[in-house]
Amino acid sequence: MSGVSILLVDDHPVVREGYRRLLERRPQFSVCAEAEDVTAAYAAYKAHKPDVVVMDLTLQGASGLEAVRRIRDWDKDARILVFTMHAGSAYALKSFEAGASGYITKSSPPGDLIKAVEVVARGGRALSDDICQALAADQLSGANPAIGELSPRETEILRLLATGLSSDAIAQLLNLSQKTVRNHHYTIKAKIGAENDAHLVWLALSAGLISPDMLAGMTTQQ
Repeated sequence: MSGVSILLVDDHPVVREGYRRLLERRPQFSVCAEAEDVTAAYAAYKAHKPDVVVMDLTLQGASGLEAVRRIRDWDKDARILVFTMHAGSAYALKSFEAGASGYITKSSPPGDLIKAVEVVARGGRALSDDICQALAADQLSGANPAIGELSPRETEILRLLATGLSSDAIAQLLNLSQKTVRNHHYTIKAKIGAENDAHLVWLALSAGLISPDMLAGMTTQQ
């Protein structure tokens, strides 16, 4: 394989440095840029047009899911590998719907990240073993999570609503009008059968969009 340029997106500089060193052990890999949030990731992609984006989902503000969607809207041929701590099938499915080419969890062996970048760079799809098992288990059990009916953007808005952000704050993060966010809020409730905002939070928690620790932190702040 010839040279592969990589954009690393993660909100922790130390983590990015570790992954840069791991990836650049392969002579054909070079990290051409790094970013810590959605806005920086989008700008870096447009500036460098990397062969592969290695994208974390947990970023400050809007998540990597929004970054995947935004980059793919600008370049339908963008090759994006999600590399995240989220091991649930719901996030994986929404990432692929947004346009990701692969989904690898951070609990995977380091070699799996290398192989996944190679596969995605060649135009293939990559999944870590734990995600394959989670997807298979859901299919065999007939599980149909409520958020399955939501688009990637609606999923992102649900996640942000569940973290306690206001419609105004969400509108600013996603470059939307407050009216559009409120309309999405209503549509999300209707699609997933949420009776109220507390029910929305519970559904986001059960789908793995937010963690119990995050919910506990919100309760403490209130």
